[in-house]
Amino acid sequence: MEKEYDFIIVGCGITGASIALELSKFETNILILESSNDVSMGTTKANSGIIHGGYDPKPDTLMARLNVEGSKLTEELAKVLNFHYNQVGSLVVGSTESDHQKINELFEHGRTSKIPGLRLLKTKKEVHDLEPNLNDNFDYALFSPTAAIVAPWEECLAFAQTAVGNGADIKLNSKVTKIERSDSMYIVTAGGKKYSGKYVINCAGTHADLVYKLALGKEAEKSFQIVPCKGEYYLLDKNQGNLVSHVIFQTPSPLGKGVLVAPTIHNNLIVGPNADFEVSRRDDTSTVQKNIKYVAESAVRSVPSINFRENIRNFSGVRATLKDYDDFIIAESKYLPNFYNFAGIKSPGLSCGPAFGKELVRIMGSKFTFKKNKSFRYFPLPKYFKELSDEEKKKAIEKDKRFGRIVCRCESITEGEIIRAMHSIIPGKTIDGIKRRTNAGMGRCQSGFCGPRVFELIKKEFNLPADQVLLDRNGSNVVVAKTKGGKVR
Repeated sequence: MEKEYDFIIVGCGITGASIALELSKFETNILILESSNDVSMGTTKANSGIIHGGYDPKPDTLMARLNVEGSKLTEELAKVLNFHYNQVGSLVVGSTESDHQKINELFEHGRTSKIPGLRLLKTKKEVHDLEPNLNDNFDYALFSPTAAIVAPWEECLAFAQTAVGNGADIKLNSKVTKIERSDSMYIVTAGGKKYSGKYVINCAGTHADLVYKLALGKEAEKSFQIVPCKGEYYLLDKNQGNLVSHVIFQTPSPLGKGVLVAPTIHNNLIVGPNADFEVSRRDDTSTVQKNIKYVAESAVRSVPSINFRENIRNFSGVRATLKDYDDFIIAESKYLPNFYNFAGIKSPGLSCGPAFGKELVRIMGSKFTFKKNKSFRYFPLPKYFKELSDEEKKKAIEKDKRFGRIVCRCESITEGEIIRAMHSIIPGKTIDGIKRRTNAGMGRCQSGFCGPRVFELIKKEFNLPADQVLLDRNGSNVVVAKTKGGKVR
């Protein structure tokens, strides 16, 4: 233990990254411990990418308050950090009397939470003037103009890189295996190494109860238990991206907000999720045929003309719900001083994201002296090459000819962008890590063309043997052996 930290943050999804960003605005020593080999590898990278308006949570809950605050902050931070953001608005649609009653209830929730611009659409014409491709049965809707869409992994990366750029340390491949209390300090063992810190912030997502148990023992089970819930999705090609121009929600049920249909920040169409509580593992991101079928059948009740033959990928994410509790847990442990839990961060967790760090500072009060970091600055993500002006493109190519070589044809991503991502503050070192940083491989062919080229670039840039290049997580080796002819396979 060479360095003593003020804060040890466990987990670097949107929650941990947001807290790290906020704490880096002050004179603090921060350590982020992430069990995976990259940031945003849990719920953050596999969700709908929706910034909710804030009408769904019951007023006076943490979810409601932080949703409203976080939604505003997301818009502000997108401008300075350059992650993709589009305020498209959302509709909750209905066709029955019970739907109308529920939509009215959501409207009242929103008014109580002071969400700007909410209005009810009370005729079929009003609804279909906004969204012509909706099911003809819909005759009532709640319109929320402040709802937006983002690329959640971009947002998380921008937060984490800004924290690291301002002095925070991050340790990847560092799963926490032991937490001990020694005098006024915590000794955290992660990735086989020990770290010392005054405060521990538990942002471990679907594993938050297990991390708390490492520190407290079996007593932790009395405080909260995580119940994983898997949601599965379709991602459709860009030719389906204009079917709707808003985020379309069905009237919510006890299982959640239901299957949505929405444009994505990169002009695709996303459909999902279901709510599967029969999850065998907390990190089970497989897709199941019956669940995918349910998602498709539910979605066409909203938009009948979706062409699922244009699907380019199915994926799933696991969200952390709490047993017998329908709000976030954000609090200092009753049993462990200076140990803070952020647990049950399910939807609208992404929407609340930027507010989590501010909430920690608020609840800590005078326990820590928050002195402003006068040298703090934001570290924005670079623009995609294709988004540059012609003059900017010319200058980039003159400076580095690799920006003139297209690697990903579907998304027009250049070799220069890929190499730059390998040397960013938190570098991309896997094929999917490059995908999240550059969009290479996000197109219709899903890395069919550019994947082998990205593989070769990673191999060369990091001087790796072929069998050490990963698709994504540890263990996802792209090649595993040599064929009889001596070629790697």
